[in-house]
Amino acid sequence: MRIISVYAPKMTKTIFLPLLLLLLSASAASTSVSTECTVSTMDDYPVPVRREVYGDGRIFDISHRYTMDMPSWERKDGLGRFLWLPASMKNGSLANNSLMKLPTHSGTHVDAPGHMIDRYFDAGFDVDTLDLEVLNGPALLVDVPRDSNITAKVMESLKIPKGVRRVLFRTLNTDRRLMFKSEYDSSYVGFTTDGARWLVKNTDIKLVGVDFLSVACEDHLVSAHLEFFESREIILVEGLKLDDVPTGIYTVHCLPLRLLGAEGSPIRCILIK
Repeated sequence: MRIISVYAPKMTKTIFLPLLLLLLSASAASTSVSTECTVSTMDDYPVPVRREVYGDGRIFDISHRYTMDMPSWERKDGLGRFLWLPASMKNGSLANNSLMKLPTHSGTHVDAPGHMIDRYFDAGFDVDTLDLEVLNGPALLVDVPRDSNITAKVMESLKIPKGVRRVLFRTLNTDRRLMFKSEYDSSYVGFTTDGARWLVKNTDIKLVGVDFLSVACEDHLVSAHLEFFESREIILVEGLKLDDVPTGIYTVHCLPLRLLGAEGSPIRCILIK
């Protein structure tokens, strides 16, 4: 190792010695790293860890894991097979390469305005046009009264302050663990038409998150969606996993795939304290 002297009259020994040790340790580390392109044999049987909470409770993953038996819209037997491995190293391929095929409104996902307004679909208001500033930022997680859909009366009772732009609504759906059941359950809790209209007219909310596959309850399926979509300012995030997450204020991060022409997209969502 070549050491270069630099004249620095004000540098004391207490400063120079730690710097020298740092340089020596960096040099030692660089000589110990293998340049071979080989697979590590230190752990022949590694076990993957799947987590929901990270950073000692600071980060919550609120997106559902995709499985074959997760609920799918109006199906009794779950989502079904959605992942294939056409290229497998076990069969001689250079690498493992999967093929995925599933409805865009599966699991935790986001809706674009073209989902239920055809003129917006034709105009190109797809998931690639959604505002990332709305999908990321401070958010409020609230518990909804368990004996009702999200009506105008329920919305008023929640007393969500003006200025709050992102709200995640935890309902009876979470208690009933509907997103963990294979069979689609049409009795899920969601917004009624008057509840959606009240939110649009009386709050500053631009991101609405819910804990089942639809933001709107079955009996108000189209009309409630239309209340949200008409302005093209409100983004709907559906199928959130809100189990065991304390209510309160977080930073939410939701990132949809950039699917040109798609009215919905799977999405990864996290909450950060």
